[in-house]
Amino acid sequence: MNRFYLTILLSYFLFTYNSPQIDRMQKATIREKPAILKSHSIPHGVKKLMEAYPDFIVGYKSNFIIWKDSTRMLWTDFKKSKSFSDLLNQPCLADEFIFKYHKGKLSSNPKKNADPGRIIYEPFFYKMYGDSPNDVRKKLVEIEWCPKLTGQKIRVTTVNGIDKKVQAISDELDEHPELKQYITHIGGTFNWRKVNGSQRQSAHSFGMTIDINTRYSNYWQWDCKCINEDADLIYINRIPQLIVDIFEKNGFIWGGKWYHYDTMHFEYRPELL
Repeated sequence: MNRFYLTILLSYFLFTYNSPQIDRMQKATIREKPAILKSHSIPHGVKKLMEAYPDFIVGYKSNFIIWKDSTRMLWTDFKKSKSFSDLLNQPCLADEFIFKYHKGKLSSNPKKNADPGRIIYEPFFYKMYGDSPNDVRKKLVEIEWCPKLTGQKIRVTTVNGIDKKVQAISDELDEHPELKQYITHIGGTFNWRKVNGSQRQSAHSFGMTIDINTRYSNYWQWDCKCINEDADLIYINRIPQLIVDIFEKNGFIWGGKWYHYDTMHFEYRPELL
């Protein structure tokens, strides 16, 4: 009797082992593994944020970036085919990486609406630099900008060591008297305000930007005498490449690489570099 039941059990086991249904289940499990791994992988843009801001961004999980204080912030809203206006006015954090920023000399004028770095997800910057004028001011320090050539005092934030980076830029520019006309009379650093013609917070609000001499600069709104984001623009620039190279080397992007050009404007955005 025992031998009979043993034979039945063995037959059932062999049938189950070779069952096509079981085989399909095993294959389905194998196919699912890459998808599971993919869902937990870190997006390229998040990796850039973690590399650029290691004192703040420490991880990523389930479509949220993780801040050092354990705060979670949404990475992407999964909305596709946003209009240019939506990218500017209703972005998610991932949208900041839609336009690729290229270091070095421009090979051609920026294409229509290609503004790498102009898209700003405000909650990210409020949390990092301060969400009110007073909060940002607490983190500002005064440095002497290019003391040999200008001696102008400017205020920038200490967050992310930006004051030290600006000091390094100042020291290098100070050795180039041929650039004096461009770096004298700094146009502005910290200024809590909205972008002209919009309800978007200006990057100047966070103390991590510098506008150099406006006399030798071009800004799309000045040149088209309009605030229409859809305007057809003719690119103009008078800023020497050496100035751009020195800023980029220290983690700053240049507004002269935007279709909506702002050639006086430099902004600390190492994640885009």
